[in-house]
Amino acid sequence: MAIVASLPDVNLFSSLPSSPPPSDSPSRSFRPPPPIPIPKYSPSRRNRNPRTEPKPRQSNPALKLPHRRTRYYKPVKEGVISSDGERTILIGESGVSYQLPGAPFEFQFSYSETPKAKPVGIREPAFMPFAPPTMPRPWTGKAPLKKAKKKVPLFDSFDPPPEGKAGVKYVEMPGPFPFGRYPKEGMMMTREEVLGEPLKKWEKGMLVKPHMHDNRQVNLGEDGFTHNMLELIHSHWKRRRVCKVRCKGVPTVDMDNVCRVLEEKTGGEIIHRVGGVVYLFRGRNYNYRTRPQYPLMLWKPAAPVYPKLIQEVPEGLTKDEAHEFRVKGKSLKPICKLSKNGVYVSLVKDVRDAFELSPLVKVDCPGLEPSDYKKIGAKLKELVPCVLLSFDDEQILMWRGRDWKSRFLDNPLTPIPSETNIADDADKTIEEQTVSDQNTVISSPKMISLWKRAVESSKAVILEELDLTPDVLLEKVEEFEGTSQAAEHTFTALVLPGNDGAEDYVDDEDRPEEYSDIDDDFDDECSDDDESFEPVGQEGSLPVDKIVRKLREKLK
Repeated sequence: MAIVASLPDVNLFSSLPSSPPPSDSPSRSFRPPPPIPIPKYSPSRRNRNPRTEPKPRQSNPALKLPHRRTRYYKPVKEGVISSDGERTILIGESGVSYQLPGAPFEFQFSYSETPKAKPVGIREPAFMPFAPPTMPRPWTGKAPLKKAKKKVPLFDSFDPPPEGKAGVKYVEMPGPFPFGRYPKEGMMMTREEVLGEPLKKWEKGMLVKPHMHDNRQVNLGEDGFTHNMLELIHSHWKRRRVCKVRCKGVPTVDMDNVCRVLEEKTGGEIIHRVGGVVYLFRGRNYNYRTRPQYPLMLWKPAAPVYPKLIQEVPEGLTKDEAHEFRVKGKSLKPICKLSKNGVYVSLVKDVRDAFELSPLVKVDCPGLEPSDYKKIGAKLKELVPCVLLSFDDEQILMWRGRDWKSRFLDNPLTPIPSETNIADDADKTIEEQTVSDQNTVISSPKMISLWKRAVESSKAVILEELDLTPDVLLEKVEEFEGTSQAAEHTFTALVLPGNDGAEDYVDDEDRPEEYSDIDDDFDDECSDDDESFEPVGQEGSLPVDKIVRKLREKLK
């Protein structure tokens, strides 16, 4: 280092040359081999053959159908939109329906949940959801499987198996029949012939009572009564005479429509109904062999496009009035809260009663699917009727409309509403909407119905004079008290049989002893007119009737 430091003009920290000096000798270009030799692999199979452009596949038209995620829309009008011989697809009052040759009626996916509004478009090409008469399939490269040589015996109750064979289900025979009568046989019988004679009250109790706490039932959900449920109900009728149908969700808003459709399409008869549970009787002369057989739907058709329920400017309102109603509806309290998969039998009545006190009504639907509460709003629009304003925040906001009329105008106990402006505040009390009259009595619709029932049953009276002294009022109360007690005890007497063998008020044939202990679980609609109790003795022959005559003479 001392020698280097003694050299003149030597910079120890000078930069390296920018480019290496030219190599004069060929020995400097030699590079040593890498420590690990590079392996030589055989050429890949993909590179062996030269690249050729793939030939376009000739796809079958059956494989070009649009699926659920495709954005397909086609406007339609009323009439036939597709036909293949006698198999046609129609657009009519019942929405999209399918007409097959020899069918007793036009088939639909849902018979009970079809809106009354006509569809304006479809979301998929018009295809029949049923199996075609001939089904050509595209070649997939595999031949169909050969038929199995082993024959599996299929035991059914129509062909009884050997004695002691386990796992055989029982087929319910036709009935019930009175003693000495037999079922009618025939391939083509009408609904009245299949039902037979009307059931009596004890027969209905005998049929319904075993099914009340049984889980063997047909569940009817948001799609309502669908086409494939026809075959499902007949499979229930094969084993039992009564089919239990449990309805939940949207269809329970209009249970009368569900019951009507069940009876029309299945041919049975509803013998009992409690809330959303319906008991469907198949008929006395029902035979599973001669039942009507319908083709099954292989898939669920896409729902068509219907007109919008919520309009920016509803009919009967201006744009400013509609906006004002929607703003007021945000602070309006809902009359009820609908739970998911609930039973909404009394919803229409509750909305009608609420319209008696307020022009705006809101129903809260927390947790429900948007399609569910929109279907509920469409049903309320037709049944109440009303005008839909909004579905915001999972709530249905309705307006009663300009043509609304009170149901209690003829009742003297109800207030007579005045002609108020439609744009008034929805939270105003009923006192601000009534005519100022001293004879006007303010009451709720429920109290009005109770008062009306009490007046009709002679348990209450309407006083035409209001300015009465306490003595005169007490005198009228005492007179009415005596009259009401006498009228309450003047029913027809019931004479029980004594030791001398007097006739009973009900024949033994109409009500046998084994069914006399049936619980009173049935509505008044289940009772027959021919089984009403006949009074024994003449009216007015009791001692209490003489007291009534004397009181009436005094009142005159």
